[in-house]
Amino acid sequence: MTLTGKIAVVLGASASGGTGWAVAEGLAAEGAKVVVGARRLEPLQELAEKIGGLAVRCDAGSPEDIAHILQAAVDHFGGLDVAVNSAAETSMNVIADTDEGAFQRTLDVNYIGNVHFIREATKRMANGGAITLVSSAVSQQPVPNRFAYACSKAAMDCLVRHAALEYGPRGVRVNSVLPGPIKSELASRMLATPGVEEAFLRQIPIGWIATPKDIADVIVWLSKPNYLTGVNLPTSGGMHLTQPPRVDKMGG
Repeated sequence: MTLTGKIAVVLGASASGGTGWAVAEGLAAEGAKVVVGARRLEPLQELAEKIGGLAVRCDAGSPEDIAHILQAAVDHFGGLDVAVNSAAETSMNVIADTDEGAFQRTLDVNYIGNVHFIREATKRMANGGAITLVSSAVSQQPVPNRFAYACSKAAMDCLVRHAALEYGPRGVRVNSVLPGPIKSELASRMLATPGVEEAFLRQIPIGWIATPKDIADVIVWLSKPNYLTGVNLPTSGGMHLTQPPRVDKMGG
């Protein structure tokens, strides 16, 4: 089963080779017409040209930008069937000394922005559509120095369950994926710390750290018609069965 003729929006797709980029490529390879969005327009245009899609600048924390990109899919391609939000604000902090501005920005992008994303997508989405949000394993497995990020992702996961109930009667499915570490530019510094990659590998039963394509393949599957909704799906190679390593205790 392909996505031929379906129209999709992917937020957080400007990092070449990153998860959002891989999701857009995967949806396009299945036949979907894809609108890609992020704050940086230049790399988006490169991706859009590559997949025959449309690039639209979008700040995932801005309700106006979110409504604009979802409407652009309708105006340019004629509808909306699939919506994926992989944008994230990855702040590092603890409760005791969290900067209020950084805390609010994390909530705006990772949680509140997704409320608007679901609300605006479903206004424009055909019955039987699919919405997938990219959460994180840390929403369920606390790790040091990730307080705001982890809590915002946990709120996102709760939002998914409420949205699945609300929009289920229309056949709109809402899910999130919960990756562990991903071999991408975003995680390159962490994984380059001596001992970190090996420590993760010991805690991942499947035996390798995910590539962006590994996560994208799951999201593409969720975007096709199926019976799954309201699920926060671990996509960490089984790390949800173990315990993430204490990265803060490694390196110099």
